[in-house]
Amino acid sequence: MIDIASKRLVEKLDSRVADGPPVLAFDADGTLWQGDVGDDFFDALIAGGLVLPSAQAAMARELGIAAGEGDRPEQALFDAYHSGKFDEERFYECVAWAAAGRDRGAVLEIARRVQAERKLPERLHAEIRPVLAWARARGAEVYVVSASPRLVVQEGARLLGLEPARVLGAEAVFEGEQMMPAALRPIPYGAGKVVALRKHIGARPLLAAFGDNVFDVPMMKEAQLAVAVRPKPRLLAVKSEVPGLFGLEPTM
Repeated sequence: MIDIASKRLVEKLDSRVADGPPVLAFDADGTLWQGDVGDDFFDALIAGGLVLPSAQAAMARELGIAAGEGDRPEQALFDAYHSGKFDEERFYECVAWAAAGRDRGAVLEIARRVQAERKLPERLHAEIRPVLAWARARGAEVYVVSASPRLVVQEGARLLGLEPARVLGAEAVFEGEQMMPAALRPIPYGAGKVVALRKHIGARPLLAAFGDNVFDVPMMKEAQLAVAVRPKPRLLAVKSEVPGLFGLEPTM
């Protein structure tokens, strides 16, 4: 992995722009900001006793326990995932519909409150800003591709001036405006990130992809330039699988 400063990366991006607006793709959690807004959201639902019975029943089914067996299936699910006893991709699907039983507006209101309480604006990665400024100046199409809930990530992406319509996240099924305890598949996790992105950009070239973890690798391999942002150990363990991988130097 080759370390690179934001200024030098922008120069590299500029030198590779061909015809038409360039396309950039970013993971969200750990890449645009510190921490995980999906975890924050789910944790806040648990802490506030905000998981409704329809979601609790679905979580109990995911855990293979009878409805009503244990008072807090949401806490059991959270604990099982963080102890490595529950599949990661499946967990992200559950988080996508964790607010099942509420309408879209109520979910957005909770997301905004949680991000304010957990000081998301202070957790944004400064080294990403020059890249986004370059993208705006170049008229680039910037996509955020995340396994966290789309509605939650959209709220965070607004802090960086990113278009909600280009935020691709895990999505719950809705009946009208009400969230149901089910997710649309595949969610943008691993190879599912490429599937989600290609639905929007077709066969157009992806100029650069930014990520911090191993499940960003398929998307990063699609790009002309692959950039690791404050990479996690799981990404560093497979860095040799991503040709020409750059490591964006952090700005503290």
